[in-house]
Amino acid sequence: MTRRQVSDAVTRYAEPFGAPGGGRQLTLVPAPEAAPAPHVLYAHFHSDTLGEEAYGWLLALLGEITPVVEALPPDAALADVRGSLRYFGRTAEELAALIRVRALARYGVDCTVGVAANPVLARMVAHDGPPGAVRTLPAAPDAIAAFLARKPAAALHGVGPATARLLGDYGLDTVGRIAAVPLGTLQRILGASAGRRMYERARGIDPTPVTPNAPARSIGGERRFDRDELDPVRHRRALLSLTDELGARLRGAGQVARSLALTVRYADRSATTRTRALPEPTGHTAALTDTAYRMYASLGLQRARVRAVALRAEGLADAELAAHQLTLDPGDDRARRIEEVTDRARARFGAGVVGPAAVLGVA
Repeated sequence: MTRRQVSDAVTRYAEPFGAPGGGRQLTLVPAPEAAPAPHVLYAHFHSDTLGEEAYGWLLALLGEITPVVEALPPDAALADVRGSLRYFGRTAEELAALIRVRALARYGVDCTVGVAANPVLARMVAHDGPPGAVRTLPAAPDAIAAFLARKPAAALHGVGPATARLLGDYGLDTVGRIAAVPLGTLQRILGASAGRRMYERARGIDPTPVTPNAPARSIGGERRFDRDELDPVRHRRALLSLTDELGARLRGAGQVARSLALTVRYADRSATTRTRALPEPTGHTAALTDTAYRMYASLGLQRARVRAVALRAEGLADAELAAHQLTLDPGDDRARRIEEVTDRARARFGAGVVGPAAVLGVA
């Protein structure tokens, strides 16, 4: 084909669209960008005896897949596998299945893995069904909107029972209804910062990156109820049992804690976690109990169906290096002397020989 023939062909093709020969102008419209593939994994490990050592092994297992692993003690972690997809030649869902198989084969620990485009969605999809599975939420906006629409408000990460009740008072009892509300309305209900965060999460938006970290030095325990427990007295009794145990372990190891983390697990498999700094680094059971009770009260659970409560003492340090504020309170001094006697009795006769009357069922 000659140059003139090529020019004529181009002219004939362009004329109907308005090229120099007349008609409309040709406009090139770029193709819409494809939604990014899901790349964030939320792994929740299931074991009644998952200790710090085993948890460390499971974090190392995730580290074999990606260096971007964020520890979420005591039994979960986030992982960003965006950089691993091409390296392994597998999808994020396939990598999640590989993690689950390795955890079972090496350590006998099953896990549920949620795969999504950001941490909030990955958490939600992991808890969207019975434990022990890999669940993937496509990154397409329509798929995310459909997934969120009928979820209760409490299913959003960071929404505790008190916030859920407040939203329910305004008829915002589902994520879909929250997503339909203007930003200003949510900010008037919840405050500027919390309102914006709620506005974004109800639309499946979470700009928080997965931040690599190491699990903080901590010790913890959990109490599971025989059935979903409604009685706040039994909730507090479980907390007292935990603080008594943690206090004894801290004093036995010559350590103090700087903060406490309380996790409450509900009947619908959702959970709420709160962390609070202690007034001073301590291993004193009374101080741990007071802080744990305050955190529990701040949740406003009322008639919540609780499946388990867990407590972790975090930011551990040597007791000898910790400063202690002197007090003239005779009750505090008496409690510390009782602790010393109790610790000696337990060291000689066993951990179950003595404990709080409420925990032992005496009161």
